[in-house]
Amino acid sequence: MDSKIWFWIFFNVFVLIMLAIDLGVFNRKAHEIRMKESLVWSGVWISLALLFNVGLYFFYTPPAGTSQFESAMQFFTGYIIEKSLSVDNIFVFLLVFSYFKVPAKYQHKVLFWGIVGALILRAIFIFAGVALINQFSFVIYIFGIFLIFTGIKLATEKDKEIHPDKNIVVKLFKKFFKFIPEFREDKFFIREKGKVTATLLFLVLIVIETTDVIFAVDSIPAILAVTQDSFIVYSSNVFAILGLRALYFALAGLMQLFHYLHYGLAAILVLVGIKMLVNHYFSEKIISTELSLILILLILIISVITSIKKPRKDIKPPVSIETK
Repeated sequence: MDSKIWFWIFFNVFVLIMLAIDLGVFNRKAHEIRMKESLVWSGVWISLALLFNVGLYFFYTPPAGTSQFESAMQFFTGYIIEKSLSVDNIFVFLLVFSYFKVPAKYQHKVLFWGIVGALILRAIFIFAGVALINQFSFVIYIFGIFLIFTGIKLATEKDKEIHPDKNIVVKLFKKFFKFIPEFREDKFFIREKGKVTATLLFLVLIVIETTDVIFAVDSIPAILAVTQDSFIVYSSNVFAILGLRALYFALAGLMQLFHYLHYGLAAILVLVGIKMLVNHYFSEKIISTELSLILILLILIISVITSIKKPRKDIKPPVSIETK
């Protein structure tokens, strides 16, 4: 059997086992995730991603014309990009949970199942994106321009607000399904008067899922700027997402300290957009994977240091809660 197929099998089995351990062993009972626990799990997921990266270097068979070292670098660069962009997800998750006043002990379950759904949706997006690029090479220019536009938009946008009441999926759900606007412990569904009824927690899950779809539209083209190897794109994306829950609980209370970070994320999107356009236009890679990785890390470091050295003077509540 081709070694790449073995990698696909091994990776997906590994993901399923880790998800089962997470939900069935360490988080069987609903509880509030503390900073120490979230930092430990963040370290676990980052370590696993780095170990997997080493395994790629030694055992992975890359596409023709790509060395094992280059494939390993592409994974690491893609992982850094996705991990960086996921910080924006964390801020929106914080807004959603605050808007619905979700108790801290139920947030992990919502994020767990939200990320399971995100893995499926992003896999579809990745394969569709790679197929489009392979079939129509001009799509690379569309993705590149889209990333540059998104980066500029991110740099110029004001404070984020959420409006779940305007979410089309939420509107359709409320219209066609029985729903109670309250929490019933950590249950998504309950049986009431002989009928299955969705709870407010399930509505929160829908909002999280639809929000991730919007983020995937930005992040998938960003990693396709690094490589079109489906496995590298998929695995780096999955590792970034799997560590997102732990990262959320570690950083949720510190998000306002990094107020310049969204400028850094905007610069990264513009950078990978330019890389996608330039490298496709010229026969040789003008912006190498190694150079883009160095630039991405520099952008992140500068934005974090600037945020710490120049703290916000007018810290506002991190949420916009509508009362209507």
